[in-house]
Amino acid sequence: MVRVNDLQESLDFYCSGLGLEEVRRRDHEKGRFTLVFLAAPGDESAQIELTHNWDGDDLGESCRNFGHIAYAVDDIYETCSRLMAGGITINRPPRDGRMAFVRSPDGISIEILQSGDAMAPAEPWISIDNVGTW
Repeated sequence: MVRVNDLQESLDFYCSGLGLEEVRRRDHEKGRFTLVFLAAPGDESAQIELTHNWDGDDLGESCRNFGHIAYAVDDIYETCSRLMAGGITINRPPRDGRMAFVRSPDGISIEILQSGDAMAPAEPWISIDNVGTW
């Protein structure tokens, strides 16, 4: 479960950026929160639950939602390119063709892993420095 402040911004990040799909959504009027479940296309066996509290949460840098999410993709270079094109900062570029880190709109560290074997190191990724924290 990941707590989020701006549900639409988070859905843009997880769905448009990372390529996850919304599986189901539950609005809880009495508790004043929404749960949105996301999964990789065609695979609902592993899901991420986004929790949006309607009255807000303090999700600043000192908030410990948890460590990070690790998410495997078919092409780490294509995924990182798509995220960058969408305005997402690649905090730790995939210089090794295996691993990158980004932050969600709520500051959650997302580790992007190349599914299977690492891709051959390639530009521009080899030359891009780390940015911020992850």
